[in-house]
Amino acid sequence: MRGVLVVVLLLLAGCGTVPSQTRNACAVFEQRDGIFNNWRKAAESTEREYGVPVPILMATIYAESGYQPYARPPRTKLLGFIPWKRPSSAYGYAQALDGTWERYKDETGRWTARRSDFSDAVQFIGWYHRKSHEVNGIPLNDPYRLYLAYHSGHAGYAKGSWRTNGDATKGAKRAAGMATIYSRQLNGGC
Repeated sequence: MRGVLVVVLLLLAGCGTVPSQTRNACAVFEQRDGIFNNWRKAAESTEREYGVPVPILMATIYAESGYQPYARPPRTKLLGFIPWKRPSSAYGYAQALDGTWERYKDETGRWTARRSDFSDAVQFIGWYHRKSHEVNGIPLNDPYRLYLAYHSGHAGYAKGSWRTNGDATKGAKRAAGMATIYSRQLNGGC
């Protein structure tokens, strides 16, 4: 009995760690496809539900959190050295804001969804990118523009606020580049 408990605890402990080789989609899936946790199935299910290709979903997570389940923006500093408030409520794999996460749960009925759960986060990203397609007319296979809308919000994207936001354009380039790499890797047959 004690041995079973140790094995279960070790399996669950692996769920909250960052995969090594985050620039290799095949390696990420190999590390996270187990009994309790199957990232590939979650990503493929999201692609079927929302029409967003798996490489774009994974690249968004790569650009947003680097696969850190409990990621948050760094705190600002008061007087230059005292840790203070965070600039936003972004949290988890998807770096989803509190209000947007609540809207997602309301609209999808996924009341128990958690931002620190990969399956929930990838579903959120698929949902959000689908909304970007519906609201802003962005093709579901355009990682650069999907990321700009993800970072800037639908209204911000429509206004073009990303044009003067270096973080948004830098993140979009990073996401688009990773989507290309991930696509090549996944199409290679892993």
